[in-house]
Amino acid sequence: METPSSLTSTGENVAAPEASDDPATDSGASENSSAGPAQAAEKSARVDVPAIAAALKELFPALFAGAPKPLKLRIQADIQERAAGRFTKAQLSAFLRRYTGGTGYLIALSRAKQRFDLDGQPAGELSDEHRDAAVQELTRRRGITEARRAEEDRGRQERAQLLRDFSRTTLTPTNFGALKGLSPEQLDEQLALARKEESEQPVRTERQDRPPRGGDRRPGAPRDARGDQRGPGGRGGEGRGDRGPRADGPGRPNDGRRPPRQPR
Repeated sequence: METPSSLTSTGENVAAPEASDDPATDSGASENSSAGPAQAAEKSARVDVPAIAAALKELFPALFAGAPKPLKLRIQADIQERAAGRFTKAQLSAFLRRYTGGTGYLIALSRAKQRFDLDGQPAGELSDEHRDAAVQELTRRRGITEARRAEEDRGRQERAQLLRDFSRTTLTPTNFGALKGLSPEQLDEQLALARKEESEQPVRTERQDRPPRGGDRRPGAPRDARGDQRGPGGRGGEGRGDRGPRADGPGRPNDGRRPPRQPR
């Protein structure tokens, strides 16, 4: 049975020792349960798992080709029946142990509602217990990944600070390393890694394809040199100084469109 304890105790094996609920092992369950973890790992190491995976993908592409699908319970017995003599118990157990322990399979297990047979057809509902176990294992793995990334970031920051301190120090490399608690070899290694990481940092560049906000503020540019082409008179178009005189009023020329005002 794919119980939470079976997931978290091994960290990789979804299959559990109970054969009747085990999609990965049925006939191989007793064999694996009698052996310790070290012996099981040694047996898996002797099996060419990628070759078994390729053969199963060729024989049963509806199930093993493409994205992982939750396997039908007792699938190992079905494989041995459909491909009699093609695989040994140890080979299938090693493959299925790795297959059902993969992150992709766990994601499929956490989202699916059905299991699937060798022809890719639904073959029974997926229990909430098995689905929850997959979710718990994914959460555990995600926590490990995040912790590892945080540790790597902290190491990069410490090496970057070490490089900055080294570039400013007046001490000899030997004395500087002693101050930091590093041997000369360790100091050289850390500095080389810090320089490599510094060179791999992305360079931030300013965009040059558009002027800054507020128009062109470069030295020597006219104050109103903007996209709207303001004229000398103010907002857009021609300035007031370019307009002609008004058409009427005392002392102003008349363009003939209206009669002049009569004096009172």
